[in-house]
Amino acid sequence: MSEEIWQQTKIIFWSQILLESYEKLLKQPLLERKGTPSEQAKSLFFAPFVVVSHGTELDPILNYGNQIALNLWEMSWEDLIQTPSRLTAEPVNRQEREQLLARARQQGFVDDYRGIRISKTQKRFLIEDAIVWNLTGDRGEPCGQAATFSHWSFLN
Repeated sequence: MSEEIWQQTKIIFWSQILLESYEKLLKQPLLERKGTPSEQAKSLFFAPFVVVSHGTELDPILNYGNQIALNLWEMSWEDLIQTPSRLTAEPVNRQEREQLLARARQQGFVDDYRGIRISKTQKRFLIEDAIVWNLTGDRGEPCGQAATFSHWSFLN
């Protein structure tokens, strides 16, 4: 890739949606919002916590994962943006995940999630204290959902 992921125009734009939606719903910034949108996109991509999101498709596809998310799920950027988000959970845990997403859609965000996820190479990990929030565009239109967390432990 000729430019870093976070330098792509669409990623700079998406980073602003992630940051603004979080701040609007949770009444606090996800990270310090200093510098240009490009600098904020870089800060988000290299933040010391996971940030991942998906769009509004019927079977939502992941459309963003910062560096820690890529490392944790053991995926390249190209793999990530082609992955249905449901595949980040094992089949046995997908109903619970769907209930979480429905609760976030209804409430705007959920800030107490705990669940098991699985990497591309089948490594299982428990995430704790995750926040899931709805994403909205400039005109308030739904754009997807995102999650962030700092606490996880491997189970295998």
